[in-house]
Amino acid sequence: MVSPPAARKSGATTPGRSVSHTAHLKGVPAARSGTPKEEAQALDSLIHHRLRLGIVSALAGAESMSFNDIKALLNITDGNLSVHARKLEDARYIECRKFFADRRPHTEYRLATAGRKALQRYLNHMEALIQVTRHTLER
Repeated sequence: MVSPPAARKSGATTPGRSVSHTAHLKGVPAARSGTPKEEAQALDSLIHHRLRLGIVSALAGAESMSFNDIKALLNITDGNLSVHARKLEDARYIECRKFFADRRPHTEYRLATAGRKALQRYLNHMEALIQVTRHTLER
């Protein structure tokens, strides 16, 4: 006999339960990742994380920001900012420029074109989710 958690992981259904877990998302635009096969109903998990969303959102409102400005704005540690900024850099959502000024190292970030597009897709998806949820609550 298969335990319920294993059954859920394997895609098996419980009697009386619907197979579709996204039926309530009807009307929500799918996030596009390139091809129709790759379309999914999921939010961009890279941006959806609280700190990465904060970084991308802050950079969307400025031409560029320093490491220390972002750190102070989000009230996070150097290590947290470094780790999450690196993930966004690896995805090419943000660009990093390191330089010296008065013999002191400085790090500056800016939102890349791919990051701006990803944030716009994310915001559109969230707005659609909010509309669907409001509509559901009004019933």
